[in-house]
Amino acid sequence: MAAAGAEERWGAAGSERGPGPGPLGSLLSRLPLAPSPRRRTASQCKPEPPLLRTSKRTIYTAGRPPWYSETGAPVDEAFVIGLCGGSASGKTTVATRIIEALDVPWVVLLSMDSFYKVLDEGQQALAARSDYNFDHPDAFDFELLVSVLRKLKKGKSVKVPVYDFTTHSRRREWKTVYGANVIVFEGILAFANKELLKLLDMKVFVDTDSDIRLVRRLQRDIMERGRDIVGVIKQYNKFVKPAFEQYIEPTVQVADIVVPRGGENFVALDLIVQHVHSQLEKREITVRAALASAHQGQPLPKTLSVLENTPQVRGMHTIIRNKDTTRDEFIFYSKRLMRLLIEHALSFLPLKSVTVETPQGTTYEGKRFHRQRITGVSILRAGETMEQALTAVCKDIRLGKILIQTNHDTGEPELHYLRLPKEISEDYVILMDSTVSTGAAAMMAVRVLLDHDVQEDRIFLLSLLMAEMGVHSVAYAFPRVRIITTAVDKRINEEFHIIPGIGNFGDRYFGTDGPSAWCESDGMDC
Repeated sequence: MAAAGAEERWGAAGSERGPGPGPLGSLLSRLPLAPSPRRRTASQCKPEPPLLRTSKRTIYTAGRPPWYSETGAPVDEAFVIGLCGGSASGKTTVATRIIEALDVPWVVLLSMDSFYKVLDEGQQALAARSDYNFDHPDAFDFELLVSVLRKLKKGKSVKVPVYDFTTHSRRREWKTVYGANVIVFEGILAFANKELLKLLDMKVFVDTDSDIRLVRRLQRDIMERGRDIVGVIKQYNKFVKPAFEQYIEPTVQVADIVVPRGGENFVALDLIVQHVHSQLEKREITVRAALASAHQGQPLPKTLSVLENTPQVRGMHTIIRNKDTTRDEFIFYSKRLMRLLIEHALSFLPLKSVTVETPQGTTYEGKRFHRQRITGVSILRAGETMEQALTAVCKDIRLGKILIQTNHDTGEPELHYLRLPKEISEDYVILMDSTVSTGAAAMMAVRVLLDHDVQEDRIFLLSLLMAEMGVHSVAYAFPRVRIITTAVDKRINEEFHIIPGIGNFGDRYFGTDGPSAWCESDGMDC
């Protein structure tokens, strides 16, 4: 076998003391004997090339189209490519080349290296002496791995451990991964577990010559993982080669494609990319058109609550709907309406009865919010205008943001960016957008929250103005989401603008001109 040939050549070249003559020995002689500091390893998301990179974050040009139907339920699972091969065979290089060639946004690279088990003290001591077998199936937490990959494939947000190869332990912080259209999963034992195999849509085995793999492993473990050359060779002979022969090499039989020479085999990579593209084309979903033709003539849902149309409320609507209203007046009266809307929405939160003692020594029977946390999430940019009213009413509230834009080529909403507070799943979430016409952007935002395990009946959708179509769309897809607004207009026109409407809320509030190529969420009446 190829692996055996590598060991034989190494044995002929010299012992563990150092490399001897010959081609392999010549390569090994160039390696540093002293270890270098090791960078931590984590699975990561890799969208297509960025449009704008700042010192803190990268803004991408392509968004994620709908991954759910007009019912709000996910339609297709993410496409999972499994990459298997021996240690240092070039799996990560192949994964990177596939991602680059796919040229589609929202691709996740998941590394099996992130799922090594936490070692106890005895195992830590063995690992320090290079006597722990990291290439055996028992070294991996397959239960956690299968759980994470299954949730990610279903479109859920997941937390991925970060493994430190220097200390042989998991770091405290875990990476949050979400939004995969395509998942590239790579690892030495990617095909060694039956439950894992069921999750893979395409199985690729990376076949690389054993000499090359050995040299790469030496370079990687010494330069990146802080090991010494003696320990690396000892581990290779004792664990890596036997594990390859027993657990890894036999799994080539389940592979759909075998890629010799790894990342340099561009013909094989092109075939893989073509197949993935063909599968993605079959999964394209249209949502907005389906929403426009549904729910006509139906009564408004019981989950809708409209602020009482008092003379004050109607007067403020008259001002902000007037096309001749100045920007200062538009902002002032919009903020007044937002404050009333927020106060109205908070009345639907669960309250418990409490008794307090007054300064006069008597008791008062009152109400108090029952301990749960409240989080505000705005749909950028227009929904962000409601944050000030929310923070003025709710002390120390956490805030998140979701950027959804309409692609004018397809007419579909696309998810571009999200930043949600940690541990949001148990919170009551107030989701804010200035206006909702078809409900397409609001549906996408609710779907994002559900993917992060927020309970549907704990989501409140707030908007200054909604069209009946948008109300029906959200209520039909998510019947337990509470919808709260100051007014509902009956129709939208062929351009999906609310009639009579309020105009382009974002442009009127921020004093900007209408966009030429992009239209953001329903907050711009599109």
